[in-house]
Amino acid sequence: MNTNRETQLECEIGKVKEELAGLGNLRPGSLSTQYNVCGTPGCKCKADPPQKHGPYYQVSFTRKGKHSTKFVKEEDLPAVRGQLENYERMKGLVDLWVELSTELSNLRLAPKKG
Repeated sequence: MNTNRETQLECEIGKVKEELAGLGNLRPGSLSTQYNVCGTPGCKCKADPPQKHGPYYQVSFTRKGKHSTKFVKEEDLPAVRGQLENYERMKGLVDLWVELSTELSNLRLAPKKG
């Protein structure tokens, strides 16, 4: 028989699962803005003060032990930012799910008093 806390935990876990299912596309990593200097003599990027080329955007991430970077077009920035936010939200929700499930398991494994 479920205690009130067990029922509450099951409900909270259900909400976490629903939110996970609705996240949408995920992308691990971090977004950065780059400015570059070229090798062309007399270019504005070598002036004083320099006017570097850019901005260029890139996502850096490590996946399955391999580090990688991917350039992102400016028109894709809103979508990529959303994917990065979804990924961070997913990690938080999974962590919460583990915490709730651990508590629920401990309640169910504890000897019943009575």
